[in-house]
Amino acid sequence: MRMLYDGYQAMEDMLAPARFGAQMALAMRDHMGPVADWPMPRRMFALMDVFQGARMTHKRPAYGIDRVQTGNAEVEVREEIVLDLPFGDLLHFVKDDVETAQPKVLVVAPMSGHFATLLRSTVATLLQDHDVYITDWKNARDVPMEAGRFGFDEYVDYVIQFLQDIGPGAHLVSVCQPCVPALAAVALMSGDEDAATPKSMTLMGGPIDPRAAPTVVNELANEKPIEWFEENLISTVPFRYAGRGREVYPGFLQLSAFMSMNMERHGSQHRELYQLLADGKTIEADKIKTFYQEYFAVLDMTKEFYLETVDMVFQRMLLAKGELTVHGRAVNPGAIRKTALLTVEGEKDDVCAVGQTSAAHGLCTGLRPHLKRHHLQPGVGHYGVFSGSKWEKQVYPQVRNMILAMN
Repeated sequence: MRMLYDGYQAMEDMLAPARFGAQMALAMRDHMGPVADWPMPRRMFALMDVFQGARMTHKRPAYGIDRVQTGNAEVEVREEIVLDLPFGDLLHFVKDDVETAQPKVLVVAPMSGHFATLLRSTVATLLQDHDVYITDWKNARDVPMEAGRFGFDEYVDYVIQFLQDIGPGAHLVSVCQPCVPALAAVALMSGDEDAATPKSMTLMGGPIDPRAAPTVVNELANEKPIEWFEENLISTVPFRYAGRGREVYPGFLQLSAFMSMNMERHGSQHRELYQLLADGKTIEADKIKTFYQEYFAVLDMTKEFYLETVDMVFQRMLLAKGELTVHGRAVNPGAIRKTALLTVEGEKDDVCAVGQTSAAHGLCTGLRPHLKRHHLQPGVGHYGVFSGSKWEKQVYPQVRNMILAMN
């Protein structure tokens, strides 16, 4: 399967002229005057629009957070790369016009086939009351081989280094897959009595102990031995990219797996998109287009990070069993004594079901009861834990209160 990437690239190259043609035709629409709004041209342009947009991209979309309401004022937001490392940046959402210092928060984003912009809504909400940073992961196919390896241990290293760069007094919010390495990072920092150990740690919808409530995701990860994943899902980055020769788990494979779990819904969404465009309902259509522009932006993971995550987190569940090590050093969550813990789960989460994240409380034996909180959010699935109206109105207040209590 090492040549899988070449096959995907050949298909993309083959479709490129047709996509370019559709793009050029859509560009002509604005010059056709009233004719463009006739039923037949509108249907034709709708078809081209759907075809041109139904494709994967491999560049990080913009966060697009330019302004945010904080207190009684609306302030400007600008992005600043604080630390530029080979596989990810520490990105700071700076608010220059905030007079009173706000709690610093590091958002630890998933590295699971999409860019950190998937947490745009999470960041925008946190920015109301906090000074926010995020782990802005890079596409592995764009990272030269000279940068070396990036596996589970290196992920933990990056979280620690980012926290140290932010400095003492910060808080950590981790979403989904990185809850395990984030907890490991805090445990190691606590054991070292590192001054940059975060004051609080919020784990949201993460697989701390998949045994607590196995889902389809967990079952798929355990259907085959780890050797099968390496033989069938790992490919080599083509020569045209900066990461040429690097072995990766391609983002297009991960997206294909996600979509195959609910093809009927995705097909229905694109049929609805076509109809909305054909009917001239551009505002409603833009909502669907915006979602898929983000969803189709994929990120390749290094071979070592993907395989080690499947093996260590989902198959052997080392953290839950007390057997996890980082660079040969044992990870002891019991060493966490001063970092308050908040876990958040969604009632209908079919990725990390109820019980998987709250298992962190049983591991953090060194924390006194008043430093532990759990929030179960009724009526939401996996994404509803960190985005959408219930995140903003019901989950976020829990996160804000925990940070405020420990600041």
